[in-house]
Amino acid sequence: MTEGPLPPAPAVAPAPAAAPTLPPAEAPPDPGHHDLRWYLHPRALFTGGNRVRLLRGGDEMFPAMCDAIERSRDEVWLATYIFHHDAAAKRVADALAAAARRGVRVHVVVDGFGSMSALPTLQRWWAGSGVRLTVFRPVTNWRALLQPEHLRRLHQKLCVVDAEVAYVGGINIIDDRHDLRHGPTAEPRLDFAVEVRGPVVAPVLQTTQAMWHRASFGEDWPDQMRALARAADPLARVRALLREVRIVAGDSVLAETADAPMLAAFVVRDNLRQRRAIERAYIDAFRRARTRIDLASPYFYPGRQFRRTLRDAVQRGVRVRLLLQGKLDYRIAGFAARSLYTELLSRGVHIHEYQAAFLHAKVALVDDDWATVGSSNIDPMSLLLNLEANVVVRDPDFTRELAAEFDRAIAQSREVTRPGLAQGPWAVLQRAVMAWLARLYLRVAGVGGRY
Repeated sequence: MTEGPLPPAPAVAPAPAAAPTLPPAEAPPDPGHHDLRWYLHPRALFTGGNRVRLLRGGDEMFPAMCDAIERSRDEVWLATYIFHHDAAAKRVADALAAAARRGVRVHVVVDGFGSMSALPTLQRWWAGSGVRLTVFRPVTNWRALLQPEHLRRLHQKLCVVDAEVAYVGGINIIDDRHDLRHGPTAEPRLDFAVEVRGPVVAPVLQTTQAMWHRASFGEDWPDQMRALARAADPLARVRALLREVRIVAGDSVLAETADAPMLAAFVVRDNLRQRRAIERAYIDAFRRARTRIDLASPYFYPGRQFRRTLRDAVQRGVRVRLLLQGKLDYRIAGFAARSLYTELLSRGVHIHEYQAAFLHAKVALVDDDWATVGSSNIDPMSLLLNLEANVVVRDPDFTRELAAEFDRAIAQSREVTRPGLAQGPWAVLQRAVMAWLARLYLRVAGVGGRY
């Protein structure tokens, strides 16, 4: 397995009817003026002047990222769910170590569950190099996983080099042809990331830094308390600590560059101010759709509002295609998605199951000028629990490129025309079981409300 299955997504308050125009919060910004107080906005805040390049799998992302790290002058920040110990990961680890040895400040934060088996190797690789490794919610024993906070994992995949270039997407630091659950695979998993330059890099950097500081805060707690006790102004020191662990809403203004006109937004899901930002970005775009919605997600079990938005789009004449797992890494994840097939097919949604390899891509396209690439699945763990991050792009050329990749994957998929055994009473029972499991999981994790 590359990542664990992700439970169902919550029902949100009923939404207004589809609007033909962009919501005010998603309107294009004043050209040349970019307010970076993005974290205070409940919806995606777009900026112009960006360059966004699509990367297909680790085969394309790792060389690009390593090249940027090798050219780094000041600092590298990296956050990931899985940092494995295979040859592909070793190349990234070596680039980070080399940068640290020549004086670049290198900070890496990995998830304590996703990277648990590789931690001893990572510590050995970076011993004495200067790489500052910290672990988000380390798993010291399996009983710890029963604690609610340990069900909320760092699922983001972010890397920022010199505050100039960032990498965002669904790709973990692991070989495309290796699956943690199933071992070596003949074909690379289907996955995507983006390389971004321009104003949108700033919020990616703010987020990655905050993730590192949140994870390291617990490790450094005794030192922090001693520093606080010695501080001339303890209150100022407390404020400084809070600034480190929060995603800071800055006041910077950046100028747009003439050769990079792309509109892009960085959206996160966390347990503070941005609890539903990613889900909201999807739903807002779906409501505006006029011709097509294409969505790929390995774990798909959205809440009622999300499904209603897809149904309403079909009724408006929009073609809706879902690309889901054909090769299952977790049977319960496939069971969850397939429990929705009867409902979705009856509403006119097209469902395709990817057959060529494991599906790990988390991407979506709406019409000809909206696309997103990121770490968020469409299920309760991603939409309600985990820390996630996506880039949303409003650009016809980028959307066209991603659409070609989506169509290529569709050609390697099997279209589902009948829901299989889950029909009639069996479908009702299957949905009831999945809904009960989802509610139980979310309740244990401390999430209230209906699903």
